[in-house]
Amino acid sequence: MNTNNKKNRRHFIKQLTKVSGGALVSATALSSCSKENNSEIVKSKKKEKVFNWKCVTVWPPNFPILGEGVNNLADELRELSDGRLNIKVFGGGELVPALESFDAVQLGAAQMMHGAAYYWAGKIPASVFFTATPFGMTTRQQNAWLLYGGGNELWKELYNKIGLEPFPCGNTGVQMGGWFNKKLETAEDLQGIKMRIPGLGGKVFSRAGGTAVTVAGGEIYTNLERGVLDATEWIGPYHDYLMGFHKIAKYYYYPGWHEPSATLELVCNKKAYDSLPEDLQEMIRIVSLKYNGSMMSEFEKFNTEYLEKIKSEGNNEILPFPKEVMETLKQNADSVMSDLIASDPFAKKVYESFTQFKQNIKQWSTISTDAIQEYL
Repeated sequence: MNTNNKKNRRHFIKQLTKVSGGALVSATALSSCSKENNSEIVKSKKKEKVFNWKCVTVWPPNFPILGEGVNNLADELRELSDGRLNIKVFGGGELVPALESFDAVQLGAAQMMHGAAYYWAGKIPASVFFTATPFGMTTRQQNAWLLYGGGNELWKELYNKIGLEPFPCGNTGVQMGGWFNKKLETAEDLQGIKMRIPGLGGKVFSRAGGTAVTVAGGEIYTNLERGVLDATEWIGPYHDYLMGFHKIAKYYYYPGWHEPSATLELVCNKKAYDSLPEDLQEMIRIVSLKYNGSMMSEFEKFNTEYLEKIKSEGNNEILPFPKEVMETLKQNADSVMSDLIASDPFAKKVYESFTQFKQNIKQWSTISTDAIQEYL
């Protein structure tokens, strides 16, 4: 693309952004502007305030798809805003520890963060619904709930109370069930298995007889290799392969019952976000939605390729969880969810919206995507 075309494209996108924010001058008025007026507009733009923001993430610097995606998002916002919104991205540990990203933005030490809402379940239990819940909804279903079923409004209500403004920004899709050093035949085989699995999934696994262990990402391989762990979940074939799990665990189970969808979040400090001009606010909203879809597509592409790599190396068995195991996990997931909504009123409010939408959309999924799948 030549320079003129690139500038024209950028100008066009900016004008579309302003349309949705209600700030676009009519085409008639623009066409009637004199060259002198256009010159004045350019001079005025140059004088507009530049907002220098810091964005912290829970991902290691330049982490494939996730960290890289945040870097690209920041670059795109800088370009679309003509440099008025200048965002510097810090990977986990570069400015603050990864799991202190939420606090950093809430306190105003950084203006933006990228992560996953369920990491903050210890502070705000209802946050799990905005990333993943065991046996929850698929990515397609969860996006529909967030964007058109009231999910985003509940998310904003939850976060606005603590000075934050959230946006869906990425999704891993359904994850794999995990790597195991032991073959599973019945639900009894879960007894005593030490598995790295966080969040509600970990609570479900423990209730089913296993032992959920919290281990930092960089320590998983060594712990699995040395027998400190018997199993681990991570993400999917692409990232799992890069971590080397296929070299030290024989059995690779599916599906990812603990995360049938995993929405990622872009979160702004609300005071900082509210201080932006409306067109910059709208740019953040629109670009986050773009990456909500593009990250998901990237996961699909690379997971497809790396599943084939794992298969071709022939050292692993890729297996479905036995039906009895899945039924046991589902039963315990229902029990864990009951405890959650009984202990937190806002979690109960979100659960009711989430569950009603899930029940309704499942009827459509059954006769649409599910029905055609066996013929594709």
